[in-house]
Amino acid sequence: MSSKKQNILLLGGGGRECAIAWKLKNSEQCGNLYLSPGNAGTREHGTNLPISVGDFAGIKSACLEHSIDILFVGPEDPLVAGIWDFVKGDEALKHIIVVGPSKEGAQLEGSKAFSKKFMERHNIPTAAYREFTADNYAEGEEYIKKHSLPVVLKADGLAAGKGVVIAESTGEAIEAYRAMIQDRQFGDASSKVVIEQFLTGIELSVFAFTDGSNYVLLPEAKDYKRIGEGDTGLNTGGMGAISPVPFADKTFMGKVISRIVEPTINGLKAEKITYQGFIFFGLIKVNGEPYVIEYNCRMGDPETEVVMPRLVNDLVDMILKMQEGKLNEVTVQHSKQAAGTVMLVSGGYPGDYAKGKVMTGMDKTSGSLLFHAGTAVKGDDVVTSGGRVLAVTSYGDNIKSALAKSYENAALINYEGVYYRKDIGWEFETPNP
Repeated sequence: MSSKKQNILLLGGGGRECAIAWKLKNSEQCGNLYLSPGNAGTREHGTNLPISVGDFAGIKSACLEHSIDILFVGPEDPLVAGIWDFVKGDEALKHIIVVGPSKEGAQLEGSKAFSKKFMERHNIPTAAYREFTADNYAEGEEYIKKHSLPVVLKADGLAAGKGVVIAESTGEAIEAYRAMIQDRQFGDASSKVVIEQFLTGIELSVFAFTDGSNYVLLPEAKDYKRIGEGDTGLNTGGMGAISPVPFADKTFMGKVISRIVEPTINGLKAEKITYQGFIFFGLIKVNGEPYVIEYNCRMGDPETEVVMPRLVNDLVDMILKMQEGKLNEVTVQHSKQAAGTVMLVSGGYPGDYAKGKVMTGMDKTSGSLLFHAGTAVKGDDVVTSGGRVLAVTSYGDNIKSALAKSYENAALINYEGVYYRKDIGWEFETPNP
């Protein structure tokens, strides 16, 4: 263990970063913790700096001013934009430990086509697919007409979580395809579209932390994306999460490790792609077999809000081991307790919603962790500032009791238009609050 306390700058301002900040601050090796830009809740764990995650010059100034030792990158945008390469290519910054992959490594998330080809090269199980651009647009339409339904269309680049369409009809698929490529619905992100088969099964998220050669697995999780109960309605950034995942037993996880996790990490190494940080595996279990739906180059949200509470290890110590290339010396301990997160969102989300609604009741809660997502400070008040506002996370002897506690506390928090799903974890006999 390093005797020197580490000054850390954590990029991001959502629920994921609030949970990571809480975890980092619990480390004896954490010195000063700064967040850019942070939110109303992260003030409890560190100092917020008014710097956006895309302002690399501002991030450099903050690193130098605050003698930063570790730059922890929360969201995907700065990773895909090359923050790792920026830091490592700068004489004044290159000594800083960056938690996150190189720009090339971040293509696992930044480009659907890149990740699909990577999986193909390394025999990693995923849905069959083809990719199309404006150059072979007509070919894509013909491909859709012959494709079984439903069919999945994905904008190649980052589209703020909105670039995926599951089309139930051929007409809907062609319309989505046209909007992405011809109407440039997502700008450059949809100049290339991946069309793939729809897999039927149950999803889960698996997280590896790697130093480029070795890796450890964090607690797995399952999130709930749809706005409506019974998994209905529009997709969101995530309405809640649970950990552990009951069906992720030893046999299934053995397949995940041997067929997906290890070939991914070995593939990155073989291709000499610099990757130190988190790999998020968005998986689906189909007839007992795991397939990759997508990779992310960072932790998930709201999964982080259950994963970090269940990670027993010191996160700063793990980061230092990552930097030394010694993650093989780390044994990750998962809490025996379950964790359940319920996400409070703004009225109207994921469509249009108002901001600036005064929040009350947070001081009345007890026995839960409150991870702020879309919040801000206005005078003496905490107000809403995003679609997803606050994650209420609780421990329990099982998923049911963990969620019962989260629901008990969620009911105490109020602001105009507050909404949350009452059936998170519904497949696993959850309470009906």
